[in-house]
Amino acid sequence: MSDQSPPPGWTPRDPDTPPGAPHDLPHPRAHDQDRQQAPQPPGRGRKPRRPRTGWRRAVPTWRMVLGGLLLLALLIGGVLVAGYLLVDIPPANAAATAQSNVYLYSDGSLIARDGEVNRVNVPLSQIPRTVQEAVLAAEDRDFYSERAVDPKAMLRAAWNTATGKGTQSGSTITQQYVKNYYLGQEQTIKRKVKEFFIAIKLGREKSKNYILEGYLNTSYFGRNAYGIQAAAQAHYGKDVNKLTTAEGAYLATLLNSPSAFDVVSHPQSRPRALARWNYVLDGMVKKQWLPAAERTTTAFPEPGKVRAAAGLSGQRGYLVEAIKDYIVDNKILDDKTLAEGGYRITSTIDKRRQTAFVDAVDEQMVSKLEPETRKADRLVRAGGASIDPATGKVVAMYGGIDYTKQYVNNATRHDYQVASTFKPFVFAAAAENGSRTQDGRRITPNTIYNGDNKRPVTGGRIRFAPENEGQVSYGNITVNTATDLSVNAVYAQMAVDVGTGKVKQTAIDLGIPENTPNFVPGPAMALGTLQAGVVDMAQAYATLADHGRRTPYTFLEKITKGGDTIGLPPRTPTQAISREAADTTTSMLVSVVDNGTGTAALAAGHPAAGKTGTGELDRSAWFAAYTPELVTVVAMMGQDPDTGTLQSLYGALGESRIGGGGYPARIWAAYTKTALEGTDPVDFDLELQPGAAQPPPSTGPETEPPQETPGEPSPSTPERPTRPTPSNGTGGRNQGGQNNGGQNNGGQNQGGQDNGGRTNGGRDNGGRGDGGRDSGGTTQGGDQGGTTQGTQGSAQGATQGIDGDPAEGLRPPSAFLE
Repeated sequence: MSDQSPPPGWTPRDPDTPPGAPHDLPHPRAHDQDRQQAPQPPGRGRKPRRPRTGWRRAVPTWRMVLGGLLLLALLIGGVLVAGYLLVDIPPANAAATAQSNVYLYSDGSLIARDGEVNRVNVPLSQIPRTVQEAVLAAEDRDFYSERAVDPKAMLRAAWNTATGKGTQSGSTITQQYVKNYYLGQEQTIKRKVKEFFIAIKLGREKSKNYILEGYLNTSYFGRNAYGIQAAAQAHYGKDVNKLTTAEGAYLATLLNSPSAFDVVSHPQSRPRALARWNYVLDGMVKKQWLPAAERTTTAFPEPGKVRAAAGLSGQRGYLVEAIKDYIVDNKILDDKTLAEGGYRITSTIDKRRQTAFVDAVDEQMVSKLEPETRKADRLVRAGGASIDPATGKVVAMYGGIDYTKQYVNNATRHDYQVASTFKPFVFAAAAENGSRTQDGRRITPNTIYNGDNKRPVTGGRIRFAPENEGQVSYGNITVNTATDLSVNAVYAQMAVDVGTGKVKQTAIDLGIPENTPNFVPGPAMALGTLQAGVVDMAQAYATLADHGRRTPYTFLEKITKGGDTIGLPPRTPTQAISREAADTTTSMLVSVVDNGTGTAALAAGHPAAGKTGTGELDRSAWFAAYTPELVTVVAMMGQDPDTGTLQSLYGALGESRIGGGGYPARIWAAYTKTALEGTDPVDFDLELQPGAAQPPPSTGPETEPPQETPGEPSPSTPERPTRPTPSNGTGGRNQGGQNNGGQNNGGQNQGGQDNGGRTNGGRDNGGRGDGGRDSGGTTQGGDQGGTTQGTQGSAQGATQGIDGDPAEGLRPPSAFLE
């Protein structure tokens, strides 16, 4: 008998459900749903799948994830196979026969060409085994055991390039050889993809020795040397088969940064180059290619001098090298890419002003050198840089007498102290930060400080008692006068009052690179112990000239290759310090030129602000100055032409000492006069900080004396400056220079500028004619020029001794800075 059908409206009972179990009540429309859905087989007990709702709908299932990964793997595999089949090993690229780069003045006329190929291929058998191993230790220590490509390094480099994080390598030697010989140095993803496939094919078709030989013969080693043989000749003047292990390690070091690690042309890079050289040797020991005992006795092999191409003689080589360094340092192109050639580089150098700079140095200094009769003249070097402060463009540069004779660029080197040209940055920091003295007085040009020789600095953690130039004691003087006369005691104390960290930060804000050698916060930094380059100092002074607005300097107008224009880094002006701080500093530097150690700059015929400086042991003499439209820094330096060591300039040019107010200031004036020829003199438009204006002349005893510094003599009656007994009489400083004419009556207020400063006594009667230089610069100059007519006579007599013309005999040689 068959089962009877259930009555309509009843839900069939699940046979697995125990009798008596509760059942859900039927939905009123259950029978309608039953008609629309397929009947469920009895006895399964599975619950229907719950639909994915809400955020779960956006989450892929595991089946979707697995399927996606399999699809991606198939896609990558297909791309790799297709790339391997489609990319062939191409013929040698243009880098194997490198083109020339063309360097132009701002008007489009030619400076120079470079890039003539210097390459001689040699077989691997002629390259000493230790030299090969040094290269492997530097670039790819697992070369013989690894595959041709390193996918992780490739992905990392491609990602960094795509995300703008800079260019990084990590490529194997095989990949580097492919880049050198078959492709190019462009840091693009397309080039890296090609490099990847060609390297794989090359690794399968060629031996490791073949690849290493090709790499050593195509790599760039600086000094326009392509390949290990050309490098051996360029750096050591010998064939590659005669290289020692140490020399091979140095050449391997250059592969990382060919130009920057050349310790001859870039002496400031010596620490980094030595660190890399040691890394190479230590790697050889680690790989057991070099005995540890031999490693400990290996000395650094000094490379030979740079032999410049004839086409880079005169200033052309200096300009080309400075432009190259700017391109590489600012990561516009790396030096290997630049060496590949084909670039047309238009610089900011103004041809007329460049010629004027060279002529000024030749007329004011070089023509007076007599190295055959004066040994000290063999030591003389000069460097200079001129910047338009409104645009930051370097319009002229003097690197040395001739690039083929003096290969180190004196305008960009970083191994000479800047001396007292740093002092304006100390005051700028004080004005910017609203700094006060130890007893709470606001620091302005009129603030009184004690300027005694060897006065201990107070308020700091470092004990320091600086000597003044000539060991002169000045008593209590204003900051303005201390700047005119470059008083070390005042500025060392001021640096502590401001805070040496703030002083350093202000200097950085103005444009001094933070990594400048010997840039150490401390009271001695006020004396200019750091070793900034001439161009760096011109950048910082340009910020002051442009009212505290810093525009990063540049050597470049444009770079093109073929029809493409290479992008240049942005140079957005920024307000480094307030206008009031910058302008107040400028006001004091104007006084230095008018009344202080920089009076030689008046010959330019334009209002100027500047500062002199003389380095430790007289190894350098500086003049940094500017008009409202042009900033120029000139430095003289002493260097042994044979050993390259820094030397003092005592006796050079027939003078007992060389100061910044002498030859450097005269060069500055001659150049500036020509560079600004045809333009009207422009006065400085200055906005001074509160309290910075010159006080009215003292009219009587009712005048309130300046606030006294605790523990110091009252500044209302400044002490007469004293000097050691064997100094130069009583005129230049004692009677007229400081007390009667120099500071109180004639120096600043009455005679310094108006009556006697320039016209009557300063230059005509007493300054140079009667007292300043001819009759009695040391004995009578102060009395006749300073007291009678004004300061400039005493300033000329006194100033010449302080900083300008040591031939006047006012200061004995000493080891401290001015």
